[in-house]
Amino acid sequence: MSLDNFERVYENSHFFVEIEESSIPWLKVFAKEKVKELSFLSQEKRLELFNITNVVETTMIEFYKPDKVNIASFGNYVPQVHMHIMARFKEDAFFPEPMWGERQREDKDFRGDFSAFIKKVQEALKSLYP
Repeated sequence: MSLDNFERVYENSHFFVEIEESSIPWLKVFAKEKVKELSFLSQEKRLELFNITNVVETTMIEFYKPDKVNIASFGNYVPQVHMHIMARFKEDAFFPEPMWGERQREDKDFRGDFSAFIKKVQEALKSLYP
């Protein structure tokens, strides 16, 4: 599996999940519907977005046992509903700052066996949304 920037690892009729290239485990969940605000999605699609985000987060916690998981939704540069899910570690380059904040220390790779993590996310999502 190539880990190129923005590689899509899961997709269904309403959402897709992409990898954000980083030294930490970081995935993004995008709505296919081109809307700018979460409240513009139907209630069913909002629930599906939160379910997918939850699967990514819980799999991330089980697999990596991070110090914290950050979940963010900005959309200032990409005005399309999407969620960032990031496993954070006290020794990562930016902690306790956000990943868009000021670097605190030298970077090191916290992804470990990232392909195995991705496979677990894919299996969990395919069982929830075949």
